[in-house]
Amino acid sequence: MSEFQSIMAILVGFVSLIIFLTYLKFLWKRSKMPPGPFPLPILGNFLQLCFDGLPQSLIKITKKYGPIYTIYFGSRPIVVVTGYQALKEVFLDYGDAFLNRGSIPVFDRLFNSEGLSFSNGDTWKQLRQFTIQTLKDLGMGKKSLEDFILEEAHHLVGHFKSLNGQPFEPSTTLICASSNIMANLLLGTRYDFNDKRWIEILQKARESFRIMSSAWGQLYDYFPTFMSYLPGPHRNIFNLLIPLENEMMKNIKFHQETLDPACPRDYIDCFLIRMKQEEKNVGEKTPFTIRHLSASIFDMFLGGTESTAVTVNFGYLILIKHPELQDKIHEEIDQVIGQVREPRAEDRSLMPYTNALIHEIQRYSDIFPIGLARATSRDVTFHGYHMPRGTNVLPMLTSALKDPSHFESPGEFNIKHFLDENGKFKKNNAFLAFAAGKRVCIAESLVRIQLFLFFTVILQYFTLKSMVDPKSLDISPKESGLENVPPACKIIFIPRGLEGGV
Repeated sequence: MSEFQSIMAILVGFVSLIIFLTYLKFLWKRSKMPPGPFPLPILGNFLQLCFDGLPQSLIKITKKYGPIYTIYFGSRPIVVVTGYQALKEVFLDYGDAFLNRGSIPVFDRLFNSEGLSFSNGDTWKQLRQFTIQTLKDLGMGKKSLEDFILEEAHHLVGHFKSLNGQPFEPSTTLICASSNIMANLLLGTRYDFNDKRWIEILQKARESFRIMSSAWGQLYDYFPTFMSYLPGPHRNIFNLLIPLENEMMKNIKFHQETLDPACPRDYIDCFLIRMKQEEKNVGEKTPFTIRHLSASIFDMFLGGTESTAVTVNFGYLILIKHPELQDKIHEEIDQVIGQVREPRAEDRSLMPYTNALIHEIQRYSDIFPIGLARATSRDVTFHGYHMPRGTNVLPMLTSALKDPSHFESPGEFNIKHFLDENGKFKKNNAFLAFAAGKRVCIAESLVRIQLFLFFTVILQYFTLKSMVDPKSLDISPKESGLENVPPACKIIFIPRGLEGGV
């Protein structure tokens, strides 16, 4: 054997040994984690996830491996948690151990671990405490904000009346109305429904969400590094959001130029005032920076706007699909509110049917089937499995909203899920549309009252119909991934009292 051949044999043996030891290390680590389908090199469990859409595929795997299992997105291991009981343990019983934000490639690139939802540790604690108190000071949960939501609902009424019974696809108008609630709180402004520039910004943001939820967006989540170099619609996810980011930065600069510390107008002002106060603490690390401000308002604006608008949109389709629901809602509105006075937040407790309907719309439409990833903040033993600090955990919110042990007919729209035998509203602990625990949706109370007032005001004035027979109307999501995206459907808004003439 020549010297060259000897060297090559040693090298091959050395590389083989490294590969073998690496494989043994992988098997040892995997044996400590919850069970799951065996991953392939590089691909991970892509073949088990690529056919039915991510939420459906992850739920299907649960049937074999139970409520807690490990899946590999490429080479990235993730513990998937399903079912109300296991999710309750993650969010509440072991809440502090699962408190960190996990890795979500698309959001890692967008937010760089900055801002309210995507930071961790003391930075997150300070930002969340500040934001909760500031939103309360600005009116969240108070009559002043309720008045603004009602005003926005009446802008919707005026817009729908102007259509004169012509079929209309309302998704853009709904997201504009929803965005105005967040714009009022965060930016101190309101955008007109006819503002073409703003409408284009919102449409691009919505298209970005659609791509994130498509097969292309899911491929990016599986293989972020590889997909960053490949052409395809996923490359547009970030470009489509640039106009909204620029709008947020433009607002921040305007607030910096016009700030009056004695009279804060909105969240940006309050944050800028806190920044000035933090300047006194020289040498101390602070989360109150322009980067964290920009990330926080961008995050809250995206999440708060999208979730409410899409829920209302799905709700309209459900009401059209089941016209008997509208009849009962109209009856309850007429009995409790009438057709003259405005609904108020306190009416919700007097309207169990409407309250139950909105909860069931949220449960059935299942807007965000996969909750934002968590990560273990320390080593933890969970259900007998060792999860080291930094383990990514994926909470499947859809599995709680459709848990058969808590919902009689989880796959169907059934208002009785939230009504007792006496027609009174009943709470269901498995209703985790907002997640739970210390990282629960910060605007939960705002979203709840906004949904109630938006639905009640519109149904106080209109009956909703479509151009097709309700029985043949398909309301299943057109994309299902990060978000369940409702199908586009033209709706006829018929002023009440004129239904028979249409």
